[in-house]
Amino acid sequence: MEVEAGRGAANNADYRDIVRTALILDARYLALVMRLDYRTGIQSMKAYGRTRDQLDALYASDRLKLPFAGVLLVGY
Repeated sequence: MEVEAGRGAANNADYRDIVRTALILDARYLALVMRLDYRTGIQSMKAYGRTRDQLDALYASDRLKLPFAGVLLVGY
């Protein structure tokens, strides 16, 4: 389980978490908790939506196979 706060949206920490968890030999599941929105001043990033779209694209592609039996993405 990985919980991301603010930097999850800005620094592609979600990608890092996916890859790092995929490298754990017996990891069968990934639970990733992301903020719904991340605001810096007047800018707003939709962290949860962006991560959901990235996971959808990864699983839709035949180019990269993730070794997980399941992924749980939670927004807060």
